[in-house]
Amino acid sequence: MILSPTSLFTGVAATLGGATVMLGWRIRETQRPITIPLIVIPPLGMATGFGMFFYPPFRIPLLWVVGAVFMGAVVLAEPLIRTSRLERRADGGVVLKRSKTFLWILFGLLATRFVLRDYIGHLISPLQTAAVLFALAFGMIARWRAAMYVEYQRLLREPFAG
Repeated sequence: MILSPTSLFTGVAATLGGATVMLGWRIRETQRPITIPLIVIPPLGMATGFGMFFYPPFRIPLLWVVGAVFMGAVVLAEPLIRTSRLERRADGGVVLKRSKTFLWILFGLLATRFVLRDYIGHLISPLQTAAVLFALAFGMIARWRAAMYVEYQRLLREPFAG
């Protein structure tokens, strides 16, 4: 399938727009205290996207879904987990500490997504490609947020040494 320049531009613009929103949200996240709902709601909200598999054109083999979730959780989540640190403030609140490398990791993940979309898009339909990339992203987000939750709980249990 050959994309027209207009549809290619629209796809790239939408992806970059989404990445910009995500970066803005991530920066804002470091400026206010983290709570359990702020950690848990993103993957729960994202999980509703699995509803796409009820629509036949999005369906992919279950093994592909499991493999994509696994790869997202094992490979892509690791840099996010290593660069996301929670810190307890003097007022008892927990904040996400900014990492200088986090922005570069996000750009790397975005580039990885482009490469995978281009490669996988030649093998399966665009809707199935979207389904595979969604499962990959879900595995990444779910594991990253689970690690944040564990660290958050650990920080709250420790006495504050401020």
